[in-house]
Amino acid sequence: MTAARVARRVVVSGQVQGVFFRDGTRREAHRLGLSGWVRNRRDGTVEALFEGEPDAVAEAVLWCRSGPPHAQVEDLRVSAAEPEGRTGFAVR
Repeated sequence: MTAARVARRVVVSGQVQGVFFRDGTRREAHRLGLSGWVRNRRDGTVEALFEGEPDAVAEAVLWCRSGPPHAQVEDLRVSAAEPEGRTGFAVR
């Protein structure tokens, strides 16, 4: 029996645009078997939605606390979201 799916929305601030944060997030989501999306926001933050098994989602959120090598994460806001049964992971 597999665990129930969960979803988490994260907003990452700091030096997170122009450092391959979105591509790194996509790669991490694929590695963990997650669905969802990631996008740059106009305010300079990066927003992502992860959906999947709880442990994998938690690992993706943890990855966002540091991001790719050139990122400088200053803050990470995490909120629960309603799983929608998404498939695939998109860079928006």
